[in-house]
Amino acid sequence: MSLIEVKNLTHIYGEGTVFEKVALENVSLTVEKGDLIGLIGHTGSGKSTLIQHLNGLIKPTSGEILVDGKNITQKGPLIDIRQKVGLVFQYPEYQLFEETVERDISFGPVNLGLSSEEVDIRVKESMELVGLDYEIYKEKSPFELSGGQKRRVAIAGVIAMKPQVLILDEPTAGLDPRGRDEIFSEIKNLYEKGNMTIIIVSHSMEDMAKLAKRIVVMNHGKIVMDGETRDIFKREKELVEIGLGVPQITSFLIELKRRGADVNTDCITVEEAKMEIEKYLRGRKDA
Repeated sequence: MSLIEVKNLTHIYGEGTVFEKVALENVSLTVEKGDLIGLIGHTGSGKSTLIQHLNGLIKPTSGEILVDGKNITQKGPLIDIRQKVGLVFQYPEYQLFEETVERDISFGPVNLGLSSEEVDIRVKESMELVGLDYEIYKEKSPFELSGGQKRRVAIAGVIAMKPQVLILDEPTAGLDPRGRDEIFSEIKNLYEKGNMTIIIVSHSMEDMAKLAKRIVVMNHGKIVMDGETRDIFKREKELVEIGLGVPQITSFLIELKRRGADVNTDCITVEEAKMEIEKYLRGRKDA
């Protein structure tokens, strides 16, 4: 059974009014345990609307969403679903409100009615997973931290709820290059050590090439591509046609091949491309 199953999902904003807009149209998607998905698409493609459906923040116009086998589009409390699917919004640091890092992260677990001992364990574990030393940061005000550190506190507050699926909406938006690298490093750590299934909404092809195992591409409220990252980035022409693209290094190799170089254009990271170019140059030298 899939962790999440979306069936023929349609969402229309302002239905029946002059402001009517179809945000999602007949979308179907499965999320399996262990997936690390990059959800990409231009602004207005439906990405944010889709992820808000995945933990019941909004209700569909039609269609169904099953989380761990439970239909969340039916009436009923959703607290158990929101424990299973954690959603970190874009600029989550704006949602920090407690006086200390420890209190902010513990807010969710406390409201689950957990014992103080269990809350303490969860706070320490989640801080460790996002790379924040408990003893150093627990008494600090979250508002005194850097942008990247604030974002890690916000992510820790979600993972302290121990979700099965973690959804991150543009997790590096507004951060400097160092902050971006830190956040993506911690996301990779979460995936490898936190036993989580992760969905990342991002515009960065380079970041998704390095991190995502699977890419889902949206355009005009529909899923137009879904597959392994390397296979999706082979489809440069189609991606460019819908206003996206491929990692710059992939474009470089494709152009190099057009000019006659016998190189493999499947490379999606700088490290892979370096090895491929070195191999090509050795071949020319030996010829």
